[in-house]
Amino acid sequence: MSIRDLLHDAAKRLATAGVGSARTDVRILLAHAMGVTREDLIAATRQPSAEEAALFETFVTRRTAREPVAYIRGSREFWSLEFKVGPGVLVPRPETETLIEQALAAFPDRNTALSIADLGAGSGALLVAALKEFPNARGTGFERSPEAFAYAEANLAHHGLAARGRIVAADWSEADGPFDLILSNPPYIPRGDIEDLDPDVRLFEPRAALDGGTTGLDAYRGLAGLLPRLLKPGGMALLELGLGQAEQVEPLFQNLAVVRVAPDLAGISRVLVLQASK
Repeated sequence: MSIRDLLHDAAKRLATAGVGSARTDVRILLAHAMGVTREDLIAATRQPSAEEAALFETFVTRRTAREPVAYIRGSREFWSLEFKVGPGVLVPRPETETLIEQALAAFPDRNTALSIADLGAGSGALLVAALKEFPNARGTGFERSPEAFAYAEANLAHHGLAARGRIVAADWSEADGPFDLILSNPPYIPRGDIEDLDPDVRLFEPRAALDGGTTGLDAYRGLAGLLPRLLKPGGMALLELGLGQAEQVEPLFQNLAVVRVAPDLAGISRVLVLQASK
């Protein structure tokens, strides 16, 4: 079959399975099966071999079962960097890049020798991106999940940052500071809402990285008690927020100053920026 026919038939199957991004997904998956870029695929520089078509069929079957594209490819881009991902680790989202944007706003001198912590490191995307932006910084990611820990360690090494960063197999409650900058994308989905999430997320991504307790605020309550002792005087903490959570989360941090709530590109209040007293 031609590229056009393969894409057309696969997109129809994905759409029937309820995948809203069917046309985009099949292009990504066929390019991955053929080992080419999406630009090469669009240009149709060559047709897929029988082996590549068979591999693509395997990918499409997995996607119709709603397995995330990132798991099928084994990687996801974040902050223009590629990260290895797979079962057991949360897939990095574009909105989480807002934390890196706010880190750059908080510390405009890129050469500052910061000490950075990533609480709940997951794939290590936040820690790696921060260390890339601050070349004199050193950082520690805390991750209790064995599966996610392995991905975070691999990503740190893949990006050549093992000399300046490390991943500790521990819950963030065991972190010891102090740090200039703390980043965290905590679990914040109210438990009762998880069953309403897309199957891609609900069926495949780790529940522990999603479940924020009954109200979605459990992790923030824990961080409210933890952050003041982990931050250096004047240090900053940047926390990702769920939709509509800013007004509920802000009052929990009585011992830190709320600097601002920063929106993501969609205009959603996404990052709570906190600062320890100087």
